[in-house]
Amino acid sequence: MFDHVKFGVSDYAASKTFFLNALAPLGVSVVDEGTPDYGVELSSPSNASLCLYQTAERPAHLHLAFVADSRRQVDDFYRAALAAGGTDNGAPGLRPNYHTNYYAAFVIAPDGHNIEMVCHRPDE
Repeated sequence: MFDHVKFGVSDYAASKTFFLNALAPLGVSVVDEGTPDYGVELSSPSNASLCLYQTAERPAHLHLAFVADSRRQVDDFYRAALAAGGTDNGAPGLRPNYHTNYYAAFVIAPDGHNIEMVCHRPDE
């Protein structure tokens, strides 16, 4: 639902690795990269971009929610994100307090950002 989001990270290499691996289930890859202080642009075939850059500032925590096409993608994201160094912040499952088919997982990224993957479709 976004065109791009760009934010600073304290460990560029760790964050780049984390997001590339955690978002691999969505087909995310590097589309452009400069020096660490300029950063990297990551994108999926949908053309929305996530941009990261090295900074000495400790950024405020962010909540990013990515749309998944299936509940399996949510599950795959969760496993990949944990394997890439993320911390559990909510295992895959239904969140009926949002709506009946809200299936999501939450992981804390290396800089403390809350990363969510959500599928709004009914189970297939």
